[in-house]
Amino acid sequence: MTTPEDLAETAQRLARGHGPVAIDAERASGYRYTHRAYLLQLRRAGAGTAMIDPLPFGDLKGLADAIVGAEWVLHAASQDLPCLAELGLLPKKLFDTELAARLAGFERVGLAALTEMLLGFALEKHHSAADWSTRPLPASWLAYAALDVELLLELRELLSEELERQGKTEWAAQEFAALAANAAQPPRSRPDPWRRTSGIHRVRGARALARVRAMWFARDQIAARRDTSPGRVLPDAAIIAASESDPQDERTLLAISGFSGRSIRRLARVWLEALAQARELPEEELPTTPVADGPPPPHRWAERDPAAAKRLRRSREVVVALATDYRVPPENLLAPDLVRRLAWSPPEVISAETVEGFLTGLGARRWQIELTAERLAAALAGAAGERRFDSG
Repeated sequence: MTTPEDLAETAQRLARGHGPVAIDAERASGYRYTHRAYLLQLRRAGAGTAMIDPLPFGDLKGLADAIVGAEWVLHAASQDLPCLAELGLLPKKLFDTELAARLAGFERVGLAALTEMLLGFALEKHHSAADWSTRPLPASWLAYAALDVELLLELRELLSEELERQGKTEWAAQEFAALAANAAQPPRSRPDPWRRTSGIHRVRGARALARVRAMWFARDQIAARRDTSPGRVLPDAAIIAASESDPQDERTLLAISGFSGRSIRRLARVWLEALAQARELPEEELPTTPVADGPPPPHRWAERDPAAAKRLRRSREVVVALATDYRVPPENLLAPDLVRRLAWSPPEVISAETVEGFLTGLGARRWQIELTAERLAAALAGAAGERRFDSG
C-alpha cells in the first residue's frame, strides 16, 4: 500500500486485531548507503497480513498508534529495530524468535531453519539479498516477503512453550525488555570508521594509513550523495591496494587491481586528489594508534599482564562450562566483551557481590548475573588468589 487512505485503513485493521503483531522489514543492504526500511510486513490475528511501502510516507504515526500496546514479534530484532525506529515505530514489548531459539539451545536459529524444524514448512530465501529499493517491487518478491511474517506468530508460541519447559521464560523476558528499552537509542557511531576497511591490517605506516583514511572519506562522500553502498563506488580491496602503492598519476592508478570499472575510472581524479592530500599532510596530522576503549586484544595479555591472562582463561572456562550446562551459547550467557573487561580490570576486592556490581554496571541482565557472578568471582581470584577474595 502506498496511499494515505490505504495506510489509515491498514492501521485501523491492525488496531481491531488481537494478540501479538508479527513485524519484519526489508532493507537494501549492499545496494544503498543508508539502512532504511524499504518494505514493512505486519501480521496480526483478526487483521491478516499487511505490506507497507514506507517511502511515500513521512509519518507512520497512525500505524505506530495502532500497534503500540501489542507485543511485537520479530526475528533477529536487533537488525530491524534501528530502521523501524527511523520510521517512529518503537515497541514497548517484544519477542525475538531468533534470540528465543538461542536461549532454548537450538543449534540452527535462522528463520527458515526454525520454521522447517518446528512447523514443517520450508521458506524460500532466494530473495533475501535482493535490492528492496527497487520500484515497483516484483510480485514474487512481495510473496516472499509476506512469508516472513505469515508463520512468525505460530513460531513464537512454540518457542515460548519450549522456553517455559526449560525454565527460561524469565531469562527471555529480561533479554526482550533490554532490546525494547534500547530500541529508541541511536546507533553508536564508531570512532574512526575508516579503520574498519577490510584488509587494513596489511597497511604499514602512518602515511599509508592516511591514504586509507583519505580515500575512505572521499568514497563515503560519493556514496552518500548517490545513496549507494560504498563498496559499489570503490571496493575496500582497491583502497588498500592504492594505499600500499601510492600511485601518483592516472595511468598507474588505473593499473591497480580494483580500478578497472568504468565508473571507477571516471572518478580517477577524486582518488588521486585524496592520495595527494594524504601525501602532503604534516606529520602531526597523520593517524596515530587509537586509544582502546577497553582491554587490549586478548592475544597480547600474556605479555602485558600475565595475571590478567590467567583470569581471562579461567573466566572463559567458567562461562563455557555454565553455557554447556544450561544449553545456551556462551555469548548469550555473558557477552565476551564483559568477560574481557572483568578479567582485565576486576574489582579491587573480589567477591560475588563486587562481581555482581561490576556486571550490572556494564549492562548484564539479572539472570546472567545470578548464574555467573559467584563462579566468576572464584575464577578471578584463582587458586593462588592474586587479589584478596571475599567468599562472603
